[in-house]
Amino acid sequence: MNIFPDDRIFEIVARVADREQVDTYVIGGYVRDHIMGRNHPDKDIDIVVLGDGPSMARAVAREISPDIKVAVFKTFGTAMFRYRNCEVEFVGARKESYSGDSRKPSVVPGTLEDDQNRRDFTINALAISLNARNPGEVLDPFRGIEDIRNGIIRTPLDPDTTFSDDPLRMMRAVRFSAQLGFKVTDETMASITRNAERIKIVSAERITTELNKIMETAVPSAGFLLLDKTGLLQLILPEVARLKGVEDKEGKGHKDNFHHTLKVLDNTAEKTDDLWLRWAALLHDIAKPVTKKFIPGTGWTFHGHEFLGARMVPQIFTRLKLPLNDRMKYVMKLVGLHLRPISLVQEEVTDSAVRRLLFEAGDDIDDLMLLCEADITSGNRMKVQKHRNNFALVRTKLKEIEEKDAIRIFQPPVHGEEIIAAFDIAPGPMVGVIKSAIKEAILDGVIPNEHEAARNFMIKKGLELGLKPR
Repeated sequence: MNIFPDDRIFEIVARVADREQVDTYVIGGYVRDHIMGRNHPDKDIDIVVLGDGPSMARAVAREISPDIKVAVFKTFGTAMFRYRNCEVEFVGARKESYSGDSRKPSVVPGTLEDDQNRRDFTINALAISLNARNPGEVLDPFRGIEDIRNGIIRTPLDPDTTFSDDPLRMMRAVRFSAQLGFKVTDETMASITRNAERIKIVSAERITTELNKIMETAVPSAGFLLLDKTGLLQLILPEVARLKGVEDKEGKGHKDNFHHTLKVLDNTAEKTDDLWLRWAALLHDIAKPVTKKFIPGTGWTFHGHEFLGARMVPQIFTRLKLPLNDRMKYVMKLVGLHLRPISLVQEEVTDSAVRRLLFEAGDDIDDLMLLCEADITSGNRMKVQKHRNNFALVRTKLKEIEEKDAIRIFQPPVHGEEIIAAFDIAPGPMVGVIKSAIKEAILDGVIPNEHEAARNFMIKKGLELGLKPR
């Protein structure tokens, strides 16, 4: 089988390879995606050479332009430069060996066969020759093309050796299965299960990179079900694993919160590519196992799980080395507020309740509503439709209140300095009391969100507190 990627970079590499008399191949994910017809213009390209990878990188870069800067990574024997929208990485063919307590290999120069043997999966071990004597020839020693056709994930060599050597490959197997819709073979799945504990030697950053890629797939639940089946989920996200199971007392059971959560995650993924909104969906019920309580005559309750869940988010983000910045705060906010719109649809939607929701959610109100609508997972179609109709009512009310009161971007119409000047008082708790009273009056609809009305209310409140205006 002869194919040749249609990109100018390969013509340049081929020309330099023949001039330098170096056997050169494009290998790995680019080849897989090219064969599958799913290449993207910004896809990274891996080039393996039977020789010095950094030297070839410099030669190719000079051929393109003297302005291209080549980054050399001596520790790994690789070099990389950017070309158009992608990164082109060069490495000498190598043979690897591993110690039991590290996924960092000892590396020695090797043959193309050695390099293909060290690849994680058969579909990533495909190589295409770039030399003039056999341009476009596909070297496929492990029947990777057949596995692509059959939609299969398996390792080139013994899977126990592959996963024990580099346990991150277990996460990659799940990720590729979720991304491509491929089946992980039974033998490969069994090996991941046997070797799952080895994931503990992998850094949190590398695990989270794969987790995020699973989260970003079209149907994230597929990846999480595989993580659960292999035992990896319990090791990397035990809080999510603990959501599994249904308990029954006095004939009353609760839903399986694990499968419910995965359904909410998939529902969210249908509506948005936002990774952090998807994380909020995954973690929205995270505290249900620790708040679960059975009340005779009532049934199962999970009171306060939204508040405790929000407090659990920083622990999870810290452990997984996720960003401890506004993205974490965003996830905390959505987890903490995810029941608020639901409570609104279960009672009369008052202006005051809507104002308070807008005030607390701010610019994230639309994302919160999306999450809440994704949280409707009942099998009862009439119940689902009722909730959707109620949410539509809430959305209408949100729009009306926002247009009228501008609560979403709420700024106090009267600032502390104005209160201090009005009553000739020193900065202190009394200023906060008045500011809080003004805010509550606006949220309750007692006064409009306007300066004059707020100032009049400030004077009235100050008099009630025994202050005298200047």
